[in-house]
Amino acid sequence: MTRSSNPLLGTLNIILLGTIGLGTVAWLARNRLTDSSPKADNQSTAKSVQPAKETPKKRERNFVKIMQQQDRQVIFFYGSQTGTAEDYASRLAKECTQKYGIHAMVADIEMYDLRYLDTVPNDHLVFFIMATYGEGEPTDNAVDFWEILAEENPEFSESNDPEKPLGNLSYFAFGLGNKTYEHYNEVIRKVDRDLTRLGAHRIGECGEGDDDNSLEEDFLAWQEDMWPQFCKALNIDETDTNTGPRQPVYVIEELVDVESDKVYTGELAEWPSDSAPAIYDAKRPYNAPITSRELSATSDRHCLHMEIDISGSNLTYQTGDHIAIWPINNDHEVMRLAKLLGLSHKLDTIINVKAVDSTVAKQHPFPVPASYRTIFRHYLDICAPVSRQALMSLIEFVPAASKEFLRKLSTDKDEYRIRVGDVTRNLGEVLELLAESEKMKFEGAFSSVPFDLILESVSRLQPRYYSISSSAKESPKTVAVTVVTLQYTPEKSTDRTVYGVNTNYLWRVHEAVNRITPDAILPPYYIDGPRDILYDRKEGRLFVPVHIRKSQFKLPRNPNVPVIMIGPGTGVAPFRGFVRERALLKKSGKPIGPTLLFFGCRRSDEDFLYHEEWPELFDTLGEGSRLITAFSRETDKKVYVQHRLMENGEEVWNLIEQGAYIYVCGDAKVMARDVNQTFVRFAHELGGLDENEAQEYVKNLRNTGRYQEDVWS
Repeated sequence: MTRSSNPLLGTLNIILLGTIGLGTVAWLARNRLTDSSPKADNQSTAKSVQPAKETPKKRERNFVKIMQQQDRQVIFFYGSQTGTAEDYASRLAKECTQKYGIHAMVADIEMYDLRYLDTVPNDHLVFFIMATYGEGEPTDNAVDFWEILAEENPEFSESNDPEKPLGNLSYFAFGLGNKTYEHYNEVIRKVDRDLTRLGAHRIGECGEGDDDNSLEEDFLAWQEDMWPQFCKALNIDETDTNTGPRQPVYVIEELVDVESDKVYTGELAEWPSDSAPAIYDAKRPYNAPITSRELSATSDRHCLHMEIDISGSNLTYQTGDHIAIWPINNDHEVMRLAKLLGLSHKLDTIINVKAVDSTVAKQHPFPVPASYRTIFRHYLDICAPVSRQALMSLIEFVPAASKEFLRKLSTDKDEYRIRVGDVTRNLGEVLELLAESEKMKFEGAFSSVPFDLILESVSRLQPRYYSISSSAKESPKTVAVTVVTLQYTPEKSTDRTVYGVNTNYLWRVHEAVNRITPDAILPPYYIDGPRDILYDRKEGRLFVPVHIRKSQFKLPRNPNVPVIMIGPGTGVAPFRGFVRERALLKKSGKPIGPTLLFFGCRRSDEDFLYHEEWPELFDTLGEGSRLITAFSRETDKKVYVQHRLMENGEEVWNLIEQGAYIYVCGDAKVMARDVNQTFVRFAHELGGLDENEAQEYVKNLRNTGRYQEDVWS
């Protein structure tokens, strides 16, 4: 609608507008909330009542200027993919401020221009808390900083020293990685090397956490040496610390009367302005239509092939990329935690959550206002193992009877490992364990624990990433994923079962899509989503929130180059996309090099994924291309993909000498290591290299992009 050029309104227009205005007021009065948020009928209704948003001010990207304006002496930058690095940065900043009295700020590294690092005052400190993702790659939010450091001679804002432009900078560094990956903590190592090269001074050790062992314990151990050096750098008396009462990070306000259209019911981002089309990405996932079929089923798991339609969005993908699917928590866990905290009777009460510090960039940890139920169900990772430090923070507030037990759990590493870490106990389960040990009634047993402390102690629920199992050339607007449901019993002494958060959510989606009677044993999920926008019950259509994450796991540009793929189990997912893409190119008349796929599973009649597709695809690819299988439980001696590799060693080695690319997808801990060692053995036994040369040969394949992994631990 365009604005009228006539500045005066006629009497009739005024009467008409007044009538509309009174009608609007009456409508709003009927739609106010008291105890709970009514559901809207559909997505369009929810959109139509969204409040108008003010035009946002241009964000200041000079973090040094902000630090000076807000009197901050320390800044904690984080590069995070799953939220852990952000959580660590927040915990450090809180201790910095509350224990040592030094004003600090937490900063998403992509929100600021790191070319201002050269202007950080000498008496200020910078922390880098950086996770490594994939094969030594930066997290999505750290790419800009990574590219600055990758420049041969990075230009900063005003430094006059081209060789040592960061001579003013003093910093601490901690990295989050996983030793099962080839490039363990490569991001923090490179950041540290480059900052040092540019003249910056690192204080203390560059800490490294190993998620394959105990990331949390590594983080706590690093702090033992870090804080004394922190105090020394800022001339603080380490013994003169604040031991007073806890200072909350958030203030919680229960709302008695709030308009329904202003309440979030699980939306993952703030509502967009009506004036601009939504741009979907990691910060604003797209609710995509999904279909599903079962590939295989055994007594302990289901494997699903799911197809996600992204045609209604700006999302695009390339073959080999990942798709992020945003889960919800099951209602059993929601009720467990709510009951123990004394909140089960007011789960639908609407609250506002706001940072106590009005100057911090992130004023709200998630979209608010929202109900307790929504926060537990959609925003907090309540199913994740609770950290030792989080348990320690609860001691002050739990009933006296359970303090000693909780103190032992939080201070004794072995006790924590046995009771919590190794058996994946979440916060609700730990509180339940405490209540049982002291014979306390579950209902309200820990109502004395402030809810704002729960928000500080439990991380934000994050998306789960899956290798895309379709070809972008064949189906550019449909993303396929291959999903195995996860459930296991970690303790031999009990029948307690741990359920994978997202895979069991997707199983519930699968049941609804295919109108299958729900499994009575699995926990229930509210798959309808916020304002029921994820489940059109009338049409039987379901949606899941998604975004695309780019990957370096890519086929060679020249399709005539041979490829060797090793992918047991669901590790075959990206290779389905690879094979389908090469077959499509072959059909179009392009020359395609030899294509070998090594696939392994338990039994050919049980979990041989996509068995009905492979024959036609490899027939299309023709001579020199084939599927080689390893069915581990069909022979007296278990046979795995690495055994089949050895059996076909000469053929594989010949292809490598012809320039073949190697791709490995699946378990990082055992399979990927064994496969790597098999290729080292080929270089030694078939290539005539000694042991060291063989290791270097395979390492060089990796460095040149001819040996790629998409693995998980």
